[in-house]
Amino acid sequence: MDLVGSSSSVVPERSESSPAGNVQARRHTAYYHFTQQSLPACKPVLTPALVISVFLLTGILFIPVGLVVLQASRSVVEIVYRYDTECVPVSFRNNMVAYIKDSSASKSCSFSLEINKTMKAPIFIYYQLDNYYQNHRRYVKSRSDKQLLHGLAYNDTSSCKPVQSHNGIPIVPCGLVAWSLFNDTYKFVLGRSELKVNRKNIAWKSDRKHKFGKHVYPFNFQNGTLIGGGNLDPNIPLSDHEDLIVWMRTAALPSFRKLYGRLEEDLHADDVLEVKLMNNYNTYTFGGRKKLVISTSSWMGGRNDFLGFAYIFVGSSSLLISLFFTLLHMKSRPYGETNYSSWNKMGGSS
Repeated sequence: MDLVGSSSSVVPERSESSPAGNVQARRHTAYYHFTQQSLPACKPVLTPALVISVFLLTGILFIPVGLVVLQASRSVVEIVYRYDTECVPVSFRNNMVAYIKDSSASKSCSFSLEINKTMKAPIFIYYQLDNYYQNHRRYVKSRSDKQLLHGLAYNDTSSCKPVQSHNGIPIVPCGLVAWSLFNDTYKFVLGRSELKVNRKNIAWKSDRKHKFGKHVYPFNFQNGTLIGGGNLDPNIPLSDHEDLIVWMRTAALPSFRKLYGRLEEDLHADDVLEVKLMNNYNTYTFGGRKKLVISTSSWMGGRNDFLGFAYIFVGSSSLLISLFFTLLHMKSRPYGETNYSSWNKMGGSS
């Protein structure tokens, strides 16, 4: 017993006042407070006055912002014209698929658009496709981003199935996305002069520089095999085929617009703009619709009323809620007044 006691007294105990002991104690205390959820925290008291003030301030801020955004959207002048049915000859109206597949049938079409309000340059030209599911999984996967960047130097085009080669020769660019390239063309005539359509800088700068090779040229790419497939000049690199770059950025929704070009001249009210187009793209097989969109822009971009209405809706809802809480607070007992508590009323009655 003495031996055990003497041996135990030989081992020095770590003093709590030592630096190592203090660090360990602090760590233990911090861990305890964290696990017990007793750390210092800001716990604001949501008084009725604070809640009412927050909703009231939200309404006061959101409604004017929504009105400004909505005004900017409404200032955009936009003309939308559906032409896929109008540009089919009467003899083919009952079988439009046969018309679009008939190579001998004339695909030229023309119509006039009346300008109701002055449109300041630049005027953006879009083509709109409806009921077109560019987000289909098989369609989106049928492309090779590495081939778009490196060309024939990249041999693995297995991701491009089923459009990889033609007559045993590789295709650049390959895949369903590229081979369904939109190939309707538009010309605009005002009076007796044709307006020049600027088709430069219609694609994202990052796409032109980093996703499409400057030394990659279209190879064995041909027209007429699918619903579209516009011809690509084999002497121009992919980075300069901006219509292809715009098309390759697939849309998430079945109705979408893609930029075709810009008009650099103002259009005035009561002007009559004649549109001459080639109706080449086949949307008749799957019941799609084609529209031509001519639009100006504002500091908010194109016309979109949703954001303005959303701000106004949230602001109006906040004002109504603040009004409701104010009326409710006026009819309730004073905040923090214990004399109005239920147990005090019961004690008084007894």
